[in-house]
Order: sequence, then structure tokens, then C-alpha cells
Amino acid sequence: MTTPPGFGPPTPIQPPYGAPPAPYGGPAPYGAPHQAPYGGPAPYPAPYGPPPPADGPEFVAHDRRNSVIVDASGVSLEINGHTMDFPWPAVATVHHAPSPHGGAVLMVAVAHPSGMLYECRIDAKRKAQLHQWLAELGPVLHYYLANRPPHA
Repeated sequence: MTTPPGFGPPTPIQPPYGAPPAPYGGPAPYGAPHQAPYGGPAPYPAPYGPPPPADGPEFVAHDRRNSVIVDASGVSLEINGHTMDFPWPAVATVHHAPSPHGGAVLMVAVAHPSGMLYECRIDAKRKAQLHQWLAELGPVLHYYLANRPPHA
């Protein structure tokens, strides 16, 4: 009695080009997940040396929908309830300026090492609040970004 087609053990398939070798020299078990080497790769490249001290200065600005937080862990942008966290190794630089169209709007942009730019705008209730944010944000960014070598 022969086994009908489609039944029985699975047909071995060739691993894709560049796939890691199977453990112990044999084929990987059917359906076995690919596992990275112990510890895995670093989540971000570390071109900027040691991380900043944990007790550094902080900056927080927010309005009804958006916010910016800069602290020892990195930069967080919240836009309409969606948060993007950028640890310092994932930050090439941070730009900030008042809105060029007048009004009391703080614009903050995080440049990722890949070249992507993420921008957040925070409405200040008064121009005095905007000027205070601009005066506070510059020194905090300088503290975290000044001692890093230039991005390659």
C-alpha cells in the first residue's frame, strides 16, 4: 500500500541564500523558528560612545495633543496619542525652532541616523511660554549632544 500524495513527512526545502547553518550540522527541524545568536544584535548602532549619565537635565513641553520629553533616556515625541521613543544611540541630532508662520508654536525634529526626520509641533498658550521652552530646550540638548563625535 502506498501513501497518497500530500501525506507523510514534509518535503525538505533548501534554506534561503544567506540563511544561518542548521544547528549541529543537521537540517533544522520542520517549522523551527530562526534564532539569533545568544544575546542577538544590538538594537541600534552605537556610534556615539558611552550613554549619557542617568541624572542629567530634563525638558518637557506639551499641549492638548502633542508633547516632547528630552531626558537621559533619549527623546520622546507624542503626537495625537502616538508615542515615538528615540534612545540617544538612535538620534543623530535634534532641531528646534519657533514656527516660521508666527504664533506660539515650538517645532522639534529628531533626525535618525538613517536620515529619517520626525517632527512634533507644540502649541504654547502664550509667546512667553514659547520663549521659556526655547531657553530651556537648547541647554538640555547641548548637554546630551555636545560630547558625541560627529555622525559618520
